[in-house]
Amino acid sequence: MGQQSQISSASLFLCSPLLLQSHCHPSGVTIDVSLDLQDKNTQKRKASQKWRTMPSQVSIGSHLSPWPMHASGQTILQNRKPCSEDKKMRTGNWQRQTLSIAKPRYLEQLENYLRKELLLLDLGTDSAQELRLQPYREIFEFFIEDFKTYKPLLSSIKNAYEVMLAHQREKIRSLEPLKAKLVTVNEDCKEKILAMRAEEKSEISMLRKEKVNLLKLIDKKNEEKISLQSEVSKLRKNLAEEYLHYLTERDARKILLADLNELRYQREDMSLAQPPGVSGEDVVKLTLALKMARQDLTRTQMELTTMKANFGDVVPRRDFEMQEKINKDLQEQLESLRADYDEVRKEHEMLLQLHVSTLKERDQFSAELQEIQRTSTPRPDWTKCQDVVAGGPVRWQVLAEGKNSDQLVDVLLEEIGEGLLREKDFFPGLGLGEAVPSFLQFEGNVENKKPTKKEVVEILKDAWQERLAEEQKQKFSDFFFHFLERHFGPKNAIAWAYTIFENIKLFQSNNIMSHFYAVLMGKMKESVYINQNENISQLLKEMTDVDSQNEGYLSMENFSTILRSTFPLKKEEQIQALMEAGGWNPDSSGEDLLEYRSLFLENNEGQSTLFVQKLWEQYMEEKEEYLLELKQELASKFFNEITPSKLREALITIDPSLDTQTLNAYISQAFQVTETELPEEGNEQMDEGIKQHIQSVIKQLQMADIRRMGPRREPEPTS
Repeated sequence: MGQQSQISSASLFLCSPLLLQSHCHPSGVTIDVSLDLQDKNTQKRKASQKWRTMPSQVSIGSHLSPWPMHASGQTILQNRKPCSEDKKMRTGNWQRQTLSIAKPRYLEQLENYLRKELLLLDLGTDSAQELRLQPYREIFEFFIEDFKTYKPLLSSIKNAYEVMLAHQREKIRSLEPLKAKLVTVNEDCKEKILAMRAEEKSEISMLRKEKVNLLKLIDKKNEEKISLQSEVSKLRKNLAEEYLHYLTERDARKILLADLNELRYQREDMSLAQPPGVSGEDVVKLTLALKMARQDLTRTQMELTTMKANFGDVVPRRDFEMQEKINKDLQEQLESLRADYDEVRKEHEMLLQLHVSTLKERDQFSAELQEIQRTSTPRPDWTKCQDVVAGGPVRWQVLAEGKNSDQLVDVLLEEIGEGLLREKDFFPGLGLGEAVPSFLQFEGNVENKKPTKKEVVEILKDAWQERLAEEQKQKFSDFFFHFLERHFGPKNAIAWAYTIFENIKLFQSNNIMSHFYAVLMGKMKESVYINQNENISQLLKEMTDVDSQNEGYLSMENFSTILRSTFPLKKEEQIQALMEAGGWNPDSSGEDLLEYRSLFLENNEGQSTLFVQKLWEQYMEEKEEYLLELKQELASKFFNEITPSKLREALITIDPSLDTQTLNAYISQAFQVTETELPEEGNEQMDEGIKQHIQSVIKQLQMADIRRMGPRREPEPTS
């Protein structure tokens, strides 16, 4: 029943004009037309005639159907209260027939038209809602045109809505300037708020400063209050003493007055006892004088009591001014002493720092002096060697440039050994023992290939290039032998191995040969050579970047700046030594230009320049100093054996800037374990199982690339 009533009420608007004349009520109940009483029968006949002619009068070219005209009528009848069971049965039959009736064709066409028009609209624009009303306007126009009877009413409804919409549009347009003005006012208000906040911020800062000043003033007043309280307590003590003194005086005075009265009474008695002829003082006069004296005494006692009550706790102004002056003088002396104390404390701290640095320099110079005194010998005349060395004075000058006596001895030994090495045709094999390196294990004589130093250097450079290109999984000695097999064949590999080994063992003054020999014999990790060369390449790149014109020259000022930025931990003496090795003269004006690319060149025999040699020399010195500091730290805190946690603690102490990855790499190298095998912090049982001797740990670290990452924090001086 509820569904049928809704269908009937919703479909009344789509009924034909003749059906709409029946005036359907929204509730589904038919309301009879109120007719005039005189023409009631006539109107009933006309209505019945129109109802009978309705099926044949379909308007709009037979596009309108009477659906759900008869269904709505039946629905209306259903809402009435039935009188019998037969009516209920008829009502149920009418419901089934009504639900089976299809929707009118005209209604479907209008719905399809509305749906298509809405799909064609672009709802993403600002005027989408305005355009959305257009299809509904057209549908409403169709209704107005098709339903002629209700055309005036529907047109008036449409016009009323159009007028209201136009009024609303005009109202919106009139409000647009107010919206823009509102935005402007909003921005002005925000600017005013920001300005007020800035003013409040400055005012807050001023108030904070005033607060600090007031707090200082309060502290000063509190000090004055404490001083005055102490003075008041002192004066109260003096007052109590004076009060006791006055009490004593009062008692003595009372006793004295009693004695005087007694004497007076005795005198009066004596005067009365005298005969009448004896002359004496007037008794009335004496009585009057005594009375006046007693009145003066009473007045004086009252004044004295009033004075004690009013001024018992008051300090004399003279004493107050004197104490105030003393307090002011003491305050000025205190401020002066504080300023002097701060200045003296700063000077003391500076002197302590200077004392510590002086002690370090003294110890260093003392150690150097002892070493020089121990090893010093009369300086030989090295010019005698220029006639003995092959190449004469010119070659000897090249070999001896920038070298000390110890290095010149090595040069002479190399020159002598080079001659002996070329005289050998065969090398005796070292055998197959375990102590013999794998690339030298051979029994019998091995041919001496007799290459020049330049050829040996070229072979070593090729070996380094291949080593850097591969994954570096195999040992360096095994890689070296396989490299020789690939380049010279399996038959000649052992001969070249012995030849190159003897050459690099002899020529230790050559950087490439000495470093290759140290890596090959396990005295130095190959990462040391690789990382140091990368640092040298980075230094060259920094110089090239500064040389924007690509002229190949740098000023000494730029050269010094690049050295300090690339090596921030080097001391000033080390920077000056590098600059002197690069060609800087301290006596020059500082405007000289440096051909920086020549600092990184090598001669035909692979010998580096003095600048690169100085870089290597400083690196080794810094490494030795770092390890010596680590050894002293370990020896001062621990016994002979240490664990990874103790080494970690010592490394962090001497170098707080170490990151976790580098720290773990140092510890794994020192204890010869992988980083995954290192014990976690707090695992004492596993930590104790990897103990090593301090000397062994330092030896392992000497072979690795270990360097300081940051300055050591000096202990703060105690005041």
